[in-house]
Amino acid sequence: MKEIKNYAAPKYNNNAYSKIEDNIYAIEGEEKLYVTSLSFVQEVELEEGENASEISQYPLEDILDEFYCHISDFYENLNTEDSLTCYLEFASPDLEDVEKLRSIIGKHVYNKEIDGYIKLIIE
Repeated sequence: MKEIKNYAAPKYNNNAYSKIEDNIYAIEGEEKLYVTSLSFVQEVELEEGENASEISQYPLEDILDEFYCHISDFYENLNTEDSLTCYLEFASPDLEDVEKLRSIIGKHVYNKEIDGYIKLIIE
């Protein structure tokens, strides 16, 4: 994943979302969730998806594990076959987890085999 950026989703301009800090919002439901949205480009040469309609499981799954988040919106209207940029909303009941997740903005994130193990690399 490269070109990781903040995505200012228009849906956050709705009374259902409370702004907590820049680009992080809270939504009340069965439990309070903190959400943020990011865009990124996948790297086919690293065996990631070829377009936004087929977002690769990895390194996304490892990012979710690393930052204790889950995907709460897939933005189907933006993640189309003719788009290279992917859009996802990430959520966690812990504000700190979402803040830490946002540390990947502007970085290169990928999986690499090291000593026989697949490692998540953030640089």
